[in-house]
Amino acid sequence: MKDCRQFYINGEWVHATDAHDSPVINPATEETVAVISLGTRRDVDKAVAAANRAFESYSQTTVKQRIELLRRVIDVYESKAKLMAQTISEEMGAPITLARTAQVPSGLSHLSVVADLLKHFEFETLQGSTLMRKEPIGACGLITPWNWPMNQVTSKVAPALAAGCTMVLKPSELAPLSAYLFAQIVDEAGVPPGVFNLVNGDGPTVGAALAAHPDLAMVSFTGSTRAGIAVAQNAAPSVKRVTQELGGKSAFIILDDADLGKAVTGCAKSCFRNTGQSCNAPTRLLVPQSRMQDAADAARLVADATKVGDPLRDDTELGPLANKTQFEKVQHLIQRGVDEGAKLAAGGIGRPEGLSCGYFVKPTVFAGVRNDMTIAREEIFGPVLSVIGYLDDEDAIRIANDSAYGLAGFVTSGNLDRARNVARKIRSGNIHVNGARLDFRACFGGYKQSGNGREWGEAGLEEFLELKAIFGYA
Repeated sequence: MKDCRQFYINGEWVHATDAHDSPVINPATEETVAVISLGTRRDVDKAVAAANRAFESYSQTTVKQRIELLRRVIDVYESKAKLMAQTISEEMGAPITLARTAQVPSGLSHLSVVADLLKHFEFETLQGSTLMRKEPIGACGLITPWNWPMNQVTSKVAPALAAGCTMVLKPSELAPLSAYLFAQIVDEAGVPPGVFNLVNGDGPTVGAALAAHPDLAMVSFTGSTRAGIAVAQNAAPSVKRVTQELGGKSAFIILDDADLGKAVTGCAKSCFRNTGQSCNAPTRLLVPQSRMQDAADAARLVADATKVGDPLRDDTELGPLANKTQFEKVQHLIQRGVDEGAKLAAGGIGRPEGLSCGYFVKPTVFAGVRNDMTIAREEIFGPVLSVIGYLDDEDAIRIANDSAYGLAGFVTSGNLDRARNVARKIRSGNIHVNGARLDFRACFGGYKQSGNGREWGEAGLEEFLELKAIFGYA
């Protein structure tokens, strides 16, 4: 069992002020694989003080120095890619193949994109006699979740380092081991003391302390909408900047001129990826009402063919849910779908056959779902796909937009112009047209209760900068 009870503060590994051990559970085995210590407000105070001291000098570093620093972090990160993949799989259950090909590379992508972006980013521009200057906002609190740990950590740390900010990171206490390894990477890369700090802890204690801390200029949060509301409320009295990437209930619209079978297969596989634990997963599949049965049959074939099991096997496609709480939530919502009259086309409650322990669930497909059903309204965060029928393009757009969320959307059509027209009308921060993949150079974030602010690329860097106007400069 790993001992990860120390925090990383001011360039040193230190013990918690008040020891409060917490187990880290492997969701595939339900066994304890590590122990961490949950921090307190006093630990947060120490880390914030270190970040503010370091800000005085780090904020004055040159762009060239920051690029060199990011490159060192990238080099060390790459050298520990295999270990990072194993760590992520162990702590949150991602299939090892997914960890190697997506979870770990996503972190590398954010670091690399920001390092390249710095080469041409303009921190100062002259408008007549006025200098418009972009400066680092200050010491920041970063709060990240358990579902895509390195994607979320690096999408905050990379732009913070690039902007000249210092930071205190609180990863999820349910999957903290990859962040612990990342702190070791930062240390080995020679990031100056106090620039990056790590304090483990739970949301109500460490998360709330970071959000409310008067000496932090910003808090960047990724997690549930419920927790995001609490972060915003705690941050309000200090009037700090708050950026949030929250929940989603994304619609995948298949127009009537598309290849239905191919599109349904792509949607279902994307929904089930990472055991459905992606905020931008397409969990509402919108198909022409007349093709409901065809769509349900195609989705069922994908669900039945998906290999669920040991995440350390190379052929496993669906690992366990990340923790017991999530397992119980998904089971409850699947039962809710049955109770509300949706037609169960595949999967259902209970573990898959042959799996007696671990937080494994069946890839599940519901057909004949109405958009007012619970499974169409709430973010399930599991491999559960709801197939909803629509009458025409405008009806599909209406249903897609009839949600409290607006993180992502998907449109598939045999006519690109038609797909583009529908994409423009969907109220979401990211739209995928005809199977287009994510672009890490673009922005990521949502409308409505999916959050505010943007991450990734230039837009993500801007969130860590303040804009100053110096009049009479020239």
